[in-house]
Amino acid sequence: MSWRPRVTVAAVIERDGRFLMVEEETADGIVFNQPAGHLEEGESLVEAVIREALEETAHDFVPAGIVGLYRWRVPPDGDTYLRCCFHGDAPARHAERPLDPDIRRALWLDYAELRRAPLRSPLVLQAIEDYRKGRGYPLEMLVDLG
Repeated sequence: MSWRPRVTVAAVIERDGRFLMVEEETADGIVFNQPAGHLEEGESLVEAVIREALEETAHDFVPAGIVGLYRWRVPPDGDTYLRCCFHGDAPARHAERPLDPDIRRALWLDYAELRRAPLRSPLVLQAIEDYRKGRGYPLEMLVDLG
């Protein structure tokens, strides 16, 4: 069997010093994550992050740029994830929309709360810290050839 990384997307959405996060149930218990998920066949990275943010938070997401590309291998010898993390705005919430089944709720947390919270992976805090440092790249760096 050949090695293949799992391609994922995530959204850093900040408003008034708070970040839109999801509380989700995992095999290891309750953890917090950015709205995030896997790239689906035929989707662009931008389409994937817009879809995931809506499915997990019931908020529309408008990407403004890329925070970074992150590679993480789950210890000790698990899957490798390649995550494209975007930043942007969530201008509208659809209160009637149900969230994905594994998502308990979407909520806004400040940086101090995030540092104390159980996080899904080290990718979560790293992306927030990079965003807070002003790291970012234009969406135009992504080229989708279909």
